Amino acid sequence: MTNGTAAGWTGVLLRVDLTARQCWREELPEELRHAYLGGRGLGVRLMRDYYRLAPFDPDTPLIFAVGPLCGTPAPTAARLAVVSRSPLTGTIYDCSAGGRFAWRLKAAGFDTLVVTGQSTVPLALAITPTGAELVAVPALWGKTVPETVAALAARGSVAAIGPAGENGVLFANIMMGEGNSVGRGGLGAVMGKKGLKAIVVDGDRETLIADRERFDHARSDVMRLFRASPVIFGELGIAEYGTPALVDLMRQRRMAPTANFRRTVFEQSDNYSGPAIRRAYQAKKDGCYGCPIQCKKSTPQGEHLPEYETVSHFGALNGIADLAAIVKSNTLCNRLGMDTISAAVTLAAWGEARGAFPRAEEVPPLLEEIAWRHGAGELLAEGSSRVAAAMGRPELAMGVKGLELPAYDPRGAYGMALAYCTSNRGGCHLRAYPISHEILRKPIATDRFSFSGKARIIAIAEDTNAAVDSLVACKFSFFGATLEEYGELLSAATGIDYPPQQLKEIGRRIYLTERFYNCANGFASRDDYLPERFYCEGGSSGEGIEIPPIDRARFTEELQKYYRIRGLTPDGTFADPDFLATQP
Repeated sequence: MTNGTAAGWTGVLLRVDLTARQCWREELPEELRHAYLGGRGLGVRLMRDYYRLAPFDPDTPLIFAVGPLCGTPAPTAARLAVVSRSPLTGTIYDCSAGGRFAWRLKAAGFDTLVVTGQSTVPLALAITPTGAELVAVPALWGKTVPETVAALAARGSVAAIGPAGENGVLFANIMMGEGNSVGRGGLGAVMGKKGLKAIVVDGDRETLIADRERFDHARSDVMRLFRASPVIFGELGIAEYGTPALVDLMRQRRMAPTANFRRTVFEQSDNYSGPAIRRAYQAKKDGCYGCPIQCKKSTPQGEHLPEYETVSHFGALNGIADLAAIVKSNTLCNRLGMDTISAAVTLAAWGEARGAFPRAEEVPPLLEEIAWRHGAGELLAEGSSRVAAAMGRPELAMGVKGLELPAYDPRGAYGMALAYCTSNRGGCHLRAYPISHEILRKPIATDRFSFSGKARIIAIAEDTNAAVDSLVACKFSFFGATLEEYGELLSAATGIDYPPQQLKEIGRRIYLTERFYNCANGFASRDDYLPERFYCEGGSSGEGIEIPPIDRARFTEELQKYYRIRGLTPDGTFADPDFLATQP
């Protein structure tokens, strides 16, 4: 039996100061590992001394953190979280991605990488088990993501920015060499502002597991639950069709955001459904390193095909039915390094404000202009909230806290409506993901057109998902498994027992810490509301389904219940200004 300090975690943090061109190791305190796990939680904790800094301040950290299950055979755990402050929203921000990069960072002997400072010349950071090196790469500045990856791939797994990150596009991504993205929130712009073009990492150290027999038994339980899940391998079929399997379901439920959320059905959405994509592109299974689900899809030539949010927003949201154009837009965003959701919603807000949504053939040139900040792209690079305000139509920005809404119309699922608003990073579906029980589960676990009980459901789901993001595991795992099974994997890996309730308490600590940071930076109840469109305009009805506007008074009542559950004031803030002092 191995003790917790030698198993699961490496206990080592790598610090990099780009201004001083220095790299050094530090011990990662055991107390923080146990209290925040890794990934999102650890990154959020390490922001404690920096959360008031502006996103582009050189001293603002860009934190890469794996979890204690990374490097083990735990399903979907070859992931990391990247944490900083978002230049798009101003909120504390984290985003996760899977792939070999996370696995190799752990195999190089590090739980966490913390990058601060700012370089005057473009740099690449190369990490191996023997240390880290900063290399000047001026020739790579201006290159696309695939070009950058190709130039550095011989040294290991690459995380890089494209022109969008270099030019400060507020929704620029950090892209992993295998095609995964640290999307949403603009952390690619933070990396670009620091002058860091890429990070390349290689490693071969094995992650120790405290109790291998217990671990293997827990893994077997997880895999059994995956196979039994109708969402993963069954009727809905994300393993078979990828997330575009949701296209037909969201249309039938009248929840497909159309024409910048004015309508909720797009009659030609079957052009880009999961089966349509497979027929048109002979799509093959693809996915994150070591993942048994393989929900991503690519062409036989290796071109990554778009996921649900991307096909829906470059499709219905902008009135585009051309699948080839949607696929081209996705590929271009990946090459240039920017978020597809924010890009598409920004184009939709701009389109409605000017009285014409962009045509399919107009979108690729517009995406190029955004990445290089040329022409219309100079404004569009700022995101939908700033675009709509600049055009005198702020009400057309479809986001919360400045983060563009994903492809689930909140008028069709009231838990989702509340979850968008209470999400610490802004309008995000993955903080609580109530769609899982409002839409996907059979029988349906809750009335999607009711707020009854949703405040408690959302709070519990947010705590659970904060723990999941700190393990770090994929959300899709939890269409089959639960925190009970993953807690058993964690207990076996580290030699320390983590029952589900303890993991939820860790998640609650993480959520409240994020909320505290945001409140300290001026966020309050006024920021926890949807755009007015959802309270005064109905969606598209039909086939016996009526989509009315959301009752604002009833929404506010449930929001106040949520605040009480969280121990917050009626304004959504903290009564105790010393909250952080009570936390590890």
